[in-house]
Amino acid sequence: MTDTPLMLAGDFATPTRHEWEAEVLKVLNRRRPEGKELTIEQALTRLRTSTVDGLTIEPLYTDPVAPLGLPGAMPFTRGAAVRDAGVAWDVRALHEDGDVAFTNPQVLSDLERGATSLWLRVGEGAIAPEDLAAALAGVDPALAAIAVSSTTDQVAAAKALAAFWKGAGATAAKGNLGLDAIALAARTGAEVDLTPHAVWVQAALAELPGVRALTVDVLPYDDAGAGDVDQLAFAIATGVAYLRDLEAAGVSPADAFGQIEFRVSANADEFLTIARLRALRRLWARVGEVSGVPAGARGAIQHAVTSWRMITRDDPYVNLLRGTIATFAAAVGGAESITCLPFDTAVGLPDDFSRRMARNTQLVAAEESNIGKVSDPAGGSWYVESLTDQLAAHAWTEFQALEAAGGMVAALESGIVEERIAATAAERTKRLATRKQAITGVSMFPMKDEQPVTAKPRPAAPAAAGLKPVRDSEVFEVIRDRAAAGEKPKVFLACLGARRDFGGREMFTSNVLLVGGIDFPSSEGGSPEEIAAQAAASGAKMAILCSSAKIYATQAIAVATALKGAGVETVYIAGRKSETGAEDTSVLDGEVFDGMDVVAFLEGALDRIGVAK
Repeated sequence: MTDTPLMLAGDFATPTRHEWEAEVLKVLNRRRPEGKELTIEQALTRLRTSTVDGLTIEPLYTDPVAPLGLPGAMPFTRGAAVRDAGVAWDVRALHEDGDVAFTNPQVLSDLERGATSLWLRVGEGAIAPEDLAAALAGVDPALAAIAVSSTTDQVAAAKALAAFWKGAGATAAKGNLGLDAIALAARTGAEVDLTPHAVWVQAALAELPGVRALTVDVLPYDDAGAGDVDQLAFAIATGVAYLRDLEAAGVSPADAFGQIEFRVSANADEFLTIARLRALRRLWARVGEVSGVPAGARGAIQHAVTSWRMITRDDPYVNLLRGTIATFAAAVGGAESITCLPFDTAVGLPDDFSRRMARNTQLVAAEESNIGKVSDPAGGSWYVESLTDQLAAHAWTEFQALEAAGGMVAALESGIVEERIAATAAERTKRLATRKQAITGVSMFPMKDEQPVTAKPRPAAPAAAGLKPVRDSEVFEVIRDRAAAGEKPKVFLACLGARRDFGGREMFTSNVLLVGGIDFPSSEGGSPEEIAAQAAASGAKMAILCSSAKIYATQAIAVATALKGAGVETVYIAGRKSETGAEDTSVLDGEVFDGMDVVAFLEGALDRIGVAK
């Protein structure tokens, strides 16, 4: 013990922005010729990045933020309420297996082992409405909130849950009846029918004071590829549509606010997820302000669900990491309830192990990492505050455009919503194809001899004409499936020189081939004739040269020519053709390099090899 305060950074001078900029220029100009050096503005332009929906991410944030305010107070950016340190958040377990004999024990197990509420998907391909009570047998409604949702018949799901509460004699039922006509239409392509909303809201207000009747579910849009700005705008526009409908039915804005819960996505981009949840509260509070809702009742209640779109089928154990990051982001962002999807969700229905891992992801974060003991721990971060401000501003502008187009219902039915999602998804598709947006275990660092995970198959999904859900990894999974359909395809790696010459590019190229499920027999050094003989013996129809520019300058053209003479039909080079120094590089059919369209390359490689589509 000492009376002298411990100053961890006390011996270090605080660097200035000018000093930081000098170090940036030193690094970026290290190999640039004299007279061609970058200015600081040019350097910063290179260091800036942008999201798929146009948000700018600076390399450094130094400007102090505006006063933050407090959690539980306008504008609610920092939380709808001050978090109770004893209850981190509501751990909400999803159940959707229609086999009630299996589901009921799983429901009870979740509640006994840490889950604090339940979310059941009801309808075709899930739990039948008439089976809901059996699935919930043994559940005390006074202890666990229950929410339902349906992609086929939301009214039937609400009736089934209300009947369960009545049959259980629940006097303090908690949960959500899952009415969300716009989300249902988005998934199915049916017309929007708001008629049931007011009926169920009025019933909940009269008979079920602890229950919310409506959900604003943005998951259909996230599943279809919507970006962060899209999701916020759609959420606010949907909420406003419901407020107007309820007001016409005689429900006050304050009562309507208390009947709406937002279901939002959380993904592995933790900072954008944190900022999006914060921005949603700010935007919804503004809607409440202009609607005359009392200040203390304007906070948006959010149920965060780890994004289905980010889940991969291949190397599914990496999904445990994605789920952990998304759960962390949802918790830091202030979600009241969180559902972590099991890691094998893309393979089939979860079993006891994958459910336990999903549940424990939250429990470890809450009870061992103590994440939930602080309200808005990201508040004050210049980066997070900047993202929150940008998201709120961009989303409000898009919301106003939706309102100008007639509101969310009109925007959905006219195709505006689909067009906005398509534009964002197209940009994401480019980033996925070039691996600017990497998917670990799928588009980057795939396992060579992966053992597939087995799971109970999901029932066939009901036919729907709505927004098409697509996981980010599906484009690569299609290529892997094509490669695995017959004899394993192969591309020969002609490694020139010593390992110090070809090692880096061999590793890069073999990783690219593994993404497509392509094997890669190889040679190491040798004369052009020896390399060609090894390639011919492998039976490969395609080869890729791997080495350094120095070796390419003396060997690449000769080896490529020998390979073609030995029957190899296609020869690529890892790097650039210009590295050969040759005037005529026509013997080389293409290049493999960082930043290329990996999807197009792999599809083309399988075509050249002769793998059937």
